[in-house]
Amino acid sequence: MPEGFYWEIGDTNGSRASGSVSGTDTPTASQVIAIASSSKWIYSTYVLQKVGSVRASDVPFLQFTSGYVFPPLKATKEAFCGLTETVGECAADVVQSSSAIGNFFYSAGHFQYHAANVMRLGSLGAPALTTEISSQVGAFGFTYLQTNLAGGLNASASGYASFLRRMLRGEYVMSSHLGSNKVCGSAACAAGLVLSPAPTNEGWNYSLGHWVEDDPVVGDHAFSSAGALGFYPWIDSTKTWYGVLARRAANPGGNQGVVSLNCGRLIRQAWVTGVTVTSTTPTSITSNR
Repeated sequence: MPEGFYWEIGDTNGSRASGSVSGTDTPTASQVIAIASSSKWIYSTYVLQKVGSVRASDVPFLQFTSGYVFPPLKATKEAFCGLTETVGECAADVVQSSSAIGNFFYSAGHFQYHAANVMRLGSLGAPALTTEISSQVGAFGFTYLQTNLAGGLNASASGYASFLRRMLRGEYVMSSHLGSNKVCGSAACAAGLVLSPAPTNEGWNYSLGHWVEDDPVVGDHAFSSAGALGFYPWIDSTKTWYGVLARRAANPGGNQGVVSLNCGRLIRQAWVTGVTVTSTTPTSITSNR
């Protein structure tokens, strides 16, 4: 990861450890950057908070099985809505694909259609969308520069960490639904899979706007939401620890999230076990836990 990255681990009381690996474009803890698909965990949390529960009708949209996707000719909408487009104007390009209904299909179209037609946010531009989402999730410096609900959020590592601490404290409806309603989101465990950024050799599941790292060999059942620019937030399976790896990949893509996830997973393993694992031998470390 030549760009370098900032990392942080903490609990409900705050940050417990942090550091940076310097590179060509290393963000600071407080620097607001584009976080791509890490936006998804924010929107799904907003939905549950606004509604006050998990409605069965919302689940297919939040777990990517609704069939509402951006078509190939509108592939750029997976990452960007027009700078002046409202939520509804961006959603106008979403179509329902019969082959994707009931199958996992990783597309921003699910959230965009849901936001415009279910949550009634269609008339909102980016500034108003920022205000609305923050009204339910919290004012952590989150900013939408464009109205893509699945990938258009800008945030700092510190701001996202505040969101994760609130999740750990049980202050969101989502707090008690992490990992619920999950479906297989990897070709390793789903024969009917339509589209996924997950590695084909790892069995990841997808819950309500976030991944569950459930692979039986290398997974530790953490909840996470990696993005195509390398931003990787997580909560461990015991809901004790949170972590953020903030990175700005020079060449964004689906694999950049996987690269950051693999790194973040090792950091999490070292923190939880007190042992750092290299390619050959484990070495004992100390922590401030």
